[in-house]
Amino acid sequence: MVFDNNEQFINAVKTMITHVGEDVEREGLLKTPERVLKAYEFMFGGYQENPQDILNSAMFQSSNDEMVLIKDIEFYSTCEHHLLPIIGRAHVAYIPDGKVVGLSKIPRVVDVFSRRMQIQEQLTEQIADALMEAISPKGVAVVIQARHMCMEMRGVEKISSTTTSSALRGLFKRDEKTRMEFFSLINSSSGNRY
Repeated sequence: MVFDNNEQFINAVKTMITHVGEDVEREGLLKTPERVLKAYEFMFGGYQENPQDILNSAMFQSSNDEMVLIKDIEFYSTCEHHLLPIIGRAHVAYIPDGKVVGLSKIPRVVDVFSRRMQIQEQLTEQIADALMEAISPKGVAVVIQARHMCMEMRGVEKISSTTTSSALRGLFKRDEKTRMEFFSLINSSSGNRY
């Protein structure tokens, strides 16, 4: 991602630094505006990627019709209300219906949507809907558990709180047994890592 006007962005960062009472000419801050520019290009790189292209690049025919689950997908996002970090884990499952997607593509889709200004509820929905659209599975389930720095660093300052959101589609929404299996799996201990 490349911003259209780097100089304008750099000047805006200098304005913020000055506004909080710092000296933009201080040695430690001289290159900070350029560093912030590069950080923002990375943190908001999700606007430049299409999740459908990612999913469609690794689609395979399969007779599997049992749940596929990737849990504990770490992500970092940015709260659209305060531009502060959201740090969390996503658990994503789907039940194939004739095709599967390469496993690495699911965490990549989580990254695409999390590298945008977000609210957690919308992030959860976007991941589920992208998978439903691309793979047309029998069902999709997404649960996100995250910490929000807008609640920890400012405002109510509750550092031990976690927010959980879910998006259930197809069988996960309609069938209690399928839903319960998913929740049981994501809540079980990870045990040994191979």
